[in-house]
Amino acid sequence: MAELAEKMDQAVKVMADREGKYLTFALADEEYGIGILKVKEIIGIMPITTVPRTPEFVKGVINLRGKVIPVVDLRLKFGMEEIGYTERTCIIVVEIAGSSGAVMMGIVVDSVSEVLNIKGDDIEDTPAFGTSLDTQYILGMAKIEGGVKILLDIDRMLSAEEVADLESAA
Repeated sequence: MAELAEKMDQAVKVMADREGKYLTFALADEEYGIGILKVKEIIGIMPITTVPRTPEFVKGVINLRGKVIPVVDLRLKFGMEEIGYTERTCIIVVEIAGSSGAVMMGIVVDSVSEVLNIKGDDIEDTPAFGTSLDTQYILGMAKIEGGVKILLDIDRMLSAEEVADLESAA
């Protein structure tokens, strides 16, 4: 009985951890969300300086008020088709956990949608797609107005090795 109560407490804690405000954005025809506390700012697309010998999804670096910040194209990171940038294309500047502390990084998205307050009851666990599919970067699936928004754990989106590569690029 105590074991069941402990499992229930853990489930409630997980729901509470995921509940909160999320910045939602579009990639292809899908809607995604990241915790608003990870977002530092949203900027329009600007010139990106390419850095040689980086993975394809790393577009390069930008100079944001004197700070050099690496930029990742989420379409390429997720294996989607690359498209040209439009006036709606944005760079979301986020802070992720790196080996030497917090790392500022820009992520390129098709467009920013809105900030939503998502309750824990509206977030379901990531479905099991099979053992070969890596979904650790997905925090959960938010059920919103008959649709689903994929909530991302931005700290797990890149591997420790990829974060280290970004830190050295910047």
